[in-house]
Amino acid sequence: MLTGNATGMLGEDGIHVDMNHLKSGEVNLGTSIMAINFKDGVILGADSRTTTGAYIANRVTDKLTQVHDTIWCCRSGSAADTQAVADIVQYHLAMYGITNEGGPTTQTAAALFQELCYENKDQLSAGMIIAGWDKRHGGSVYSIPLGGSLHKQKYAIGGSGSTYIYGYCDAHWQENMTEEEGIKFVKGSLAEAIKWDGSSGGVIRMVVLTNRGAVRHLYLPDTGYSGPGVQ
Repeated sequence: MLTGNATGMLGEDGIHVDMNHLKSGEVNLGTSIMAINFKDGVILGADSRTTTGAYIANRVTDKLTQVHDTIWCCRSGSAADTQAVADIVQYHLAMYGITNEGGPTTQTAAALFQELCYENKDQLSAGMIIAGWDKRHGGSVYSIPLGGSLHKQKYAIGGSGSTYIYGYCDAHWQENMTEEEGIKFVKGSLAEAIKWDGSSGGVIRMVVLTNRGAVRHLYLPDTGYSGPGVQ
């Protein structure tokens, strides 16, 4: 965690940075992240707004991080904390792939994330969603909220924007959606989160994970543009 004078230092949220929270004791989390199961795999999505206090520092932040071939995570919480945790997990999964005949499962990746987040829960501010596709389990989604508990879910939402879309997601969620239906569901959910949450904004980034690999998408809510994501 950050210590000392917060001025000029990155603070909370991956992505929502408060320059003064260390002085005042306030922790302001922001962002909108989610991941879902669909018929052929999983889809991860996130907004792209980074704020510094009341100012938008970056409109196109990438909050989706690859930790293995077809295993990714969505990050919310402290930028430094979530990046460090993702880097450590990425290292261990790479070593796992070298020392074991088969690649790691999404469950293995989620267990590594959970161990790091739980054992360091007093020092970390990290809310993570892990999603991936593997030969053993197919598509899987796991959520690790602040505190380090682990939950396997059909779909998971997180960040400050998630509080506005529980009803929307519950009303529109369907089992075994096609890829097109899943992308539409993620787009619609994050567009609502961006609409109502002042800490969320920018573009919607998505990753579709199947047995064919990872495909990135970019969606601009204000213009309706939808196209390939920027690597």
